[in-house]
Amino acid sequence: MLLIIDRIIMRNIFGLAICLLTSSFLFSQADSSNMIKYTPDFKFKEGVFINFRQVRANNPIPKSRILSSAAYDDPYFFSKILELKEIRYFDNFGTQQSIKTKNIWGYSQNGILYIGINDGFYRIIIIGSICHFVASHTSYNSAYYPYSYYDYRYSPYGVSPTANTRTEMRQYLLDFSTGTVLDYDVASVEVLLMRDPELHDEYAALRNRKKKQLKFLYIRKFNERNPLYFTID
Repeated sequence: MLLIIDRIIMRNIFGLAICLLTSSFLFSQADSSNMIKYTPDFKFKEGVFINFRQVRANNPIPKSRILSSAAYDDPYFFSKILELKEIRYFDNFGTQQSIKTKNIWGYSQNGILYIGINDGFYRIIIIGSICHFVASHTSYNSAYYPYSYYDYRYSPYGVSPTANTRTEMRQYLLDFSTGTVLDYDVASVEVLLMRDPELHDEYAALRNRKKKQLKFLYIRKFNERNPLYFTID
């Protein structure tokens, strides 16, 4: 009698396990069917991305919902609205909203993604789980220069503070899993590669000189091993 009961219990447990595995498989299939893998043919929808969540979902504010005096078919539409201090648009509920232009994440035009950084908008050249792009960067250095003879009496130190500015093009990385922007250097590459332990250890074992030389190669390897996916609406 006990043997029969044990068999019934085991049969029920086995059946429950099969059901759980089946439902898990079906869920994963449904989940993956709602995703699309990024390829060079992928096109970002045209519009303004208020935040990075919209970028991940490829769901920007379309031009048709942006209030502007510029025509929607104007090839310079985005250049014109980005010159304004704020952008006004209608949200999904038809309510008018506004946001300062400097606070938007970026925009897409002709399927190409642009990110807002350092008071400008720049094309993201390499798209993947780790993205790469170039943007201008302005640094300010304080310096002191002597006053003229006539101004000297107004300063106890005889010097005048001035600001020197230097603008240069810099390379950046974008972590597409978090939206974090990092400098394009060895330390940043090592941090981003941590999500692929095998690849990270391989890179970490290199000499410093090789690490600098092979940064881009390992970013490409990472993107090949860890494809980027977007949610389908």
